[in-house]
Amino acid sequence: MSSRTAAATVLKRVLEGESLNRALPEVQATLPDGQRAKVQALSYGALRQHEKITALLGLLLHKKIRKRDFFLECLLRVALYEALDCKTPSHALVKETVSNIKRHFRWASGMANATLRRYYREQEELLAELEQDWVARFNLPEAWLVKLKDLWPDDWQEIASNTQTPPPMTLRVAKNIFSRADYLTRLQAVDIDAAEHPLVETALVLDRPVAVDELPGFDEGHCSVQDAAAQLAAGYLQISDGERVLDACAAPGGKTMHLLENSALDLTAIDIDGERLLLVADNLGRGGFSAQLKQADVADLEQWWDGAHFNSILLDAPCSASGVLRRHPDIKLHRTATDIEQLVKLQAELLDSVWETLSPGGRLIYATCSIWPEENQEQMSHFLQRHQDAQLDELELPGCSSTDAGLQILPGYQGMDGFYYAAINKRV
Repeated sequence: MSSRTAAATVLKRVLEGESLNRALPEVQATLPDGQRAKVQALSYGALRQHEKITALLGLLLHKKIRKRDFFLECLLRVALYEALDCKTPSHALVKETVSNIKRHFRWASGMANATLRRYYREQEELLAELEQDWVARFNLPEAWLVKLKDLWPDDWQEIASNTQTPPPMTLRVAKNIFSRADYLTRLQAVDIDAAEHPLVETALVLDRPVAVDELPGFDEGHCSVQDAAAQLAAGYLQISDGERVLDACAAPGGKTMHLLENSALDLTAIDIDGERLLLVADNLGRGGFSAQLKQADVADLEQWWDGAHFNSILLDAPCSASGVLRRHPDIKLHRTATDIEQLVKLQAELLDSVWETLSPGGRLIYATCSIWPEENQEQMSHFLQRHQDAQLDELELPGCSSTDAGLQILPGYQGMDGFYYAAINKRV
């Protein structure tokens, strides 16, 4: 299977409702190692540019492709992404795409040839027309753009643009083993260029992504791949050696591992998904750490809680993931208003449940990778109204202003994902 065919296969599965996190690895598993990176790049690119490609197809095709030939449309979508990306010479892209389509849809090779040649012939005019359509320009559904503009009238265009940009590869240095400066020296010794993140003391940002097996000491837990915004959680929790700590909704375990790098803890990590809980075990094993791992619904205390209170709790709650769209471009296609309503309800249930397990004087960090207020500051305001023993503690991050309840990091700020944090202390 060619890389373009494989990417079109991924695209078809995602556009029919499957998650990219599931479809891409399953398709990659059928391919030689040398093809996997290209298939990933094509799949992510075609999804990031989905709205622009949809608009282009509308301009280029005389009539819509039939539903039964949807795979043909996906092959064309991959080709148009490559055309927009401008890294493949036009003559090569047309020739190779037409040849590929001819193997699957012999009758459509002429149409594909005419479509791509017309794009290159009228490229300037077509792209100028797309600039007038804000959905195509920003590659976001109109509902997202309306909401962004309403919430951040001065910054919405920058936020929208940042969702289209591939994220940097950021490392978290295990400070129990190395200083950040020492690990940076190790990277330089193997010709991996990186820079210290200006706001997060454990973070190194690579100039270009590399395979994890190229990272010195990765298998021994000397570093982990984790966005800088996510690395803030452990510090905000303010834990000390010997504390009893709960990491609720812990999978895949990056924050769990970071907590244990900071302090010697009696840590319980819970996740409702047994398969994802195995990822927590893998991460802890790589770092040489141990914790009590439990598969359970955190909201159902009878399933897992023994009645002993925790000193500190990290609740990285299920959310819309609207702040990490650049990492998960399929989210904009799959997430609905009803989904968010259900997530808001679940978040409230989780908050109320874990609050019961927190000891007086303890601290709870509530985190999401969302930028929507109903999941973040509005959720926290409602929580504070329900719990009179809860006291919000202000969090600070240079360049980020606190909301009425918590700290919102917008996508792309200092290269970080969109993230929200709230710190709540339990009155004695």
